[in-house]
Amino acid sequence: MNSTGRMNKIKQMINKAALVLSLVCLAGRSYSQAWVPDNGDGTYKNPVIYADYSDPDVIRAGDTYYMIASSFTCQPGIPVLSSKDLVNWTIINYVYDRLPLPRYEAVQHGQGSWAPSIRYHKGRFFVFFCTPEDGLFMAESTDPAKKWELHLVQQVQGWEDPCPFWDDNGEAYLLHGQLGGGPAILHRMSPDGKALLDGGKLIFQDDKRQPVLEGFKFMDKREGYYYFTAPAGGVSTGWQSVFRSKNIYGPYEDRIVLAQGKTEINGPHQGGLVQTQTGEWWFLHFQDKGAYGRITHLQPVEWKDGWPVMGRDEDGDGTGEPVNGGKKPSVGKKYAIQLPQTSDEFNNRQLGLQWQWQAAPQNEWYSLSARKGWLRLTASSNDGVLRAPNALLQKFPAPAFTATTRLTFRPASAGERAGLIVMGSYYTWLCLEKQAEGYRLVLYEGENKEGKEKMKMLASVPVVAGTMWLRATVDAKAMVSYSYSSDGKSFITVGKPLRSMQGTWIGAKAGLLCTSPAINTVHGHADFDFFKITK
Repeated sequence: MNSTGRMNKIKQMINKAALVLSLVCLAGRSYSQAWVPDNGDGTYKNPVIYADYSDPDVIRAGDTYYMIASSFTCQPGIPVLSSKDLVNWTIINYVYDRLPLPRYEAVQHGQGSWAPSIRYHKGRFFVFFCTPEDGLFMAESTDPAKKWELHLVQQVQGWEDPCPFWDDNGEAYLLHGQLGGGPAILHRMSPDGKALLDGGKLIFQDDKRQPVLEGFKFMDKREGYYYFTAPAGGVSTGWQSVFRSKNIYGPYEDRIVLAQGKTEINGPHQGGLVQTQTGEWWFLHFQDKGAYGRITHLQPVEWKDGWPVMGRDEDGDGTGEPVNGGKKPSVGKKYAIQLPQTSDEFNNRQLGLQWQWQAAPQNEWYSLSARKGWLRLTASSNDGVLRAPNALLQKFPAPAFTATTRLTFRPASAGERAGLIVMGSYYTWLCLEKQAEGYRLVLYEGENKEGKEKMKMLASVPVVAGTMWLRATVDAKAMVSYSYSSDGKSFITVGKPLRSMQGTWIGAKAGLLCTSPAINTVHGHADFDFFKITK
C-alpha cells in the first residue's frame, strides 16, 4: 500500500472512531435519563420507544421517517415524531394545538383523537383521524414540523381508525371501522381528502376469524394487489393481519402475519408498514404494558408468496413472532442517538414538545416569561384532580426512572396546592399546600369511586418555606416512591411505595399541577425551576 492509500485508510479509521465517540458521548451526556434502544454498534433493542405512543402509524418521505400516534383527551394532540433510521426518534410537532370543539375545553377521558393515519401524496402530508362522537377529521401540511391545517370532513358518530388511499388511476378512497372494532368500510373520497363521495361499502367482516378488527392501514399496490393491514383480537391479546385483493372492493383474502407465539410480547399489533430507501421492509407496532401504556416495537419484514411476514418465522407458517431486537434498518448512513424529549429546564419561550394538558390549553394557566428560566403555573379552580384540564403531563419514558422538580409556591388563599403528580385512572400527588397555620407537604391519592372522585391524604409534613425539591421514583413494577428535600441534596421519603395506573386508553403520566379551591377570586401560583428525568 502506498503512502496515499495509508493516509486514506488512517482518515477512514479516524472518522469511524470519531463517529463512535460522538454516539457514545451523546448517549452519555444527553440521554442517560431514559430508555435507549440504539446499542451503538449497529443493532437495536425493543421497544424502540418505551413510552405510550399508542396506535402508531409511520411513513417515509425521502430519507426521513415520520410517526404519529393517538392522543385521546390530551392536547396538543397527535404527536409527530421523526427519525432517520426507525430506531432513534424525536418529537417535532403536533397535528393540532387544540380540538376545535368547545367540549374539549373540559377533560374528556377516552374521547379525542383515536388511531390516526399519516400519508404523503403529491407533496402534501395528510393525517386522518376520528373522534368517537364528533366525526372524521383531516389535517394537511407541506411540512410536518410546521403548521397543520385541520378540517372536519364529516360530522358522524361511531367511526374509528380511518386511512386514505390514492389509487394509481387518480381515484381516492377512505377506509375505516366502527366503534368497538370492525367491519372494514370503504368510501370514495375527493382527491383533496376534504369530502367523502358515497355512503361506504363493507369490504371485509369475519367476526370468527378476525374479531375486533381495527387500526386499518392501506398500503401501496403491489404486483396488482390492493393491501391493507389491521389488527384483530383485542388490545392486549390480539394479532396483526394483512388483507389483499385484486379489486379494491374485494373479496379480500386474509392472513395473520404477526402473533405473540412463544414470546413475552403480548398483543403485538396495530402500526405501520414501511419500506426503507434501501428496499428493506419494517413494521412499527405497539405492545400493551399496563401502566406504561402502549409502547413501540420495531419488527423486520420479509415478503413471501405475496404476503409480508413480520418478526421471526421459525416454523415457516407465514406468521411471525416478535423479535427482541437485532440489526438496525439499512438506511444508507449512520445517525446519532436521539430520543423523544423528557426533561425541561423551562428556558425557552414555549413548553417542550413532551408536555400535554388534559384538555384544550388556556393561556392563563401558565407563563414562561413571568420569571425567567421558570415555569409559572396559576392555581386554577377545577372539578377534582382527575378532571383538572390544567394538569401538565408527559408520558412515562422508561420502565424505571426518577422525576425531580424544584418549586417555589406563592399561594393566595388556604387550600391552594402545587406539586408533582403521577396521573392515571388512579393518581398520587406530592404537593405543597397552604393551610391556615402555614405550609404543609402533603401526599394524596385519588380515584373515582361510585362515579365520584375520592381523594385521600396519606401523609402530611409541616414545612417552613414555600420552596422545595420534590421527587417521584418509578420502579420496574410501576410503583412510585415520593421524597422531598429543602436543599436538593438530601431527600426524605414520604409515605410508602404506591401503584401507578393507566388512564382511559392511555398510560400513566408524570407531571405538574397547581390548583385552588377558590372561584372568582385572586389565585396564587407556583414557579417550577425544572423537570428532570433521570435513571
